[in-house]
Amino acid sequence: MKITIIGTGGVGGYFGGRLALAGNDVTFVARGVHLKAIQQNGLLVKSTLGEFTIKPAKASSGLESVEQADLVLVCTKAWQVRDIGRQLAPLIGPNTMVMPLQNGILAADELAESIPHENIVGGLCRIFSLIESPGVISHRGIEPTVIFGETDNRQTERTAWLKYTFHMAGINHLWSDDIMADLWKKFLMICSSALLAITHTNYGELRNNPETRQLLVELYTEIFRVGIAAGIHLPENIVERTMQAVDQFPPDSTSSLTRDVWEGKPSEIEYQNGTVVRLGAQYGIPTPVNRFVYHTILPRERKARKQSI
Repeated sequence: MKITIIGTGGVGGYFGGRLALAGNDVTFVARGVHLKAIQQNGLLVKSTLGEFTIKPAKASSGLESVEQADLVLVCTKAWQVRDIGRQLAPLIGPNTMVMPLQNGILAADELAESIPHENIVGGLCRIFSLIESPGVISHRGIEPTVIFGETDNRQTERTAWLKYTFHMAGINHLWSDDIMADLWKKFLMICSSALLAITHTNYGELRNNPETRQLLVELYTEIFRVGIAAGIHLPENIVERTMQAVDQFPPDSTSSLTRDVWEGKPSEIEYQNGTVVRLGAQYGIPTPVNRFVYHTILPRERKARKQSI
């Protein structure tokens, strides 16, 4: 399968590396010193499941030189998706699948503003990974998993082919029968990233302090109520299940949004707690914890975006 990875960070680097290791024709889109290191030394993936190197690795700085693909994995930050969608036309053929793996629940809709909806497959992932150094991806903690499915929940030949591709690459995967529900389950969990940021804690510290643990439960409960109001089929015990999952995270783990806020970089706050607040207002569901978290980070977010221009 001819595959393009847009955004070779912790997510794209890990899953793209696994797909390349399995013999797929993978092109990695990256930038700066990270791109140069991949081009010169290959892509090194360090993982609790085993270390490997893709060398030589096909890598490019942009989409203009990349061939039309069978599968495009969009692994950029959520706030970059709309612009990426506008650039995707050269990669899209009648049978091309475009799968966004962003945090949040808006990526597929934003891509559909620029590319045919029938080319889009719903997707998300679960992974703790990051760029350790240029050309080096480090996976830590939970087993990396891709969850995918048609946006209308049909089981199709192309999603069956995706299942086979992930299986042959040794990637843990789930062929979803309700991709929006699965997106919301992850959305609920990742919205704790901003709470980590403002409390300056990791998951171990956040969950072990009674006061912040209660804040976490309240934050998740608000999102559950907003999801139900939006017509999403979330299980009644989703907050309890999410807390059980959080209790299994490596104690020192954080998230990309958390680290971005700490480092003064633009973050995905608008696509996480900001989305909760807006949908809460739309459906008449109070979201005081998410609103506090969102508004606390907003001044730093605006400063980071102004400095990044």
